[in-house]
Amino acid sequence: MFSKRCEYGLRALTVIGEAGKEDRKVGIKEICNLAKTPESFTAKILQDLVRRNIIDSLKGPNGGFYFSKNLDDISIYDVVLAIDGEEIFTKCGLGLSECNAKKPCPFHNQFETVRSELFKVCSNNSLNELLEGFYKQVYNR
Repeated sequence: MFSKRCEYGLRALTVIGEAGKEDRKVGIKEICNLAKTPESFTAKILQDLVRRNIIDSLKGPNGGFYFSKNLDDISIYDVVLAIDGEEIFTKCGLGLSECNAKKPCPFHNQFETVRSELFKVCSNNSLNELLEGFYKQVYNR
């Protein structure tokens, strides 16, 4: 359901979060190597997340990306909103511009349920919760 941009961003954030447990900043090459994402595309996503105050970055030999906020205080919704905007939670499942409650597409009511559940999942889960489950499963750590 998430865009590639959002998938890559979330995966990169898990790497940054794991490095934060060791109190270190992490560079783009390491992030992309572990997250298995393309470097230039991921760098653009991370810069957007810096601009939107999800993560921080520091240039220089001891620089890299890091979190200055507690990961429990950042929801998955915050990240999705920063990367893709709220359309994933509001737009028509078929991409129709005139789909709404008064003029619904054939899947409007079913997609409304899916969007509502996705919103709940993203709002009720923090980056810390994602990190705990994701990093163990994907990176075997």
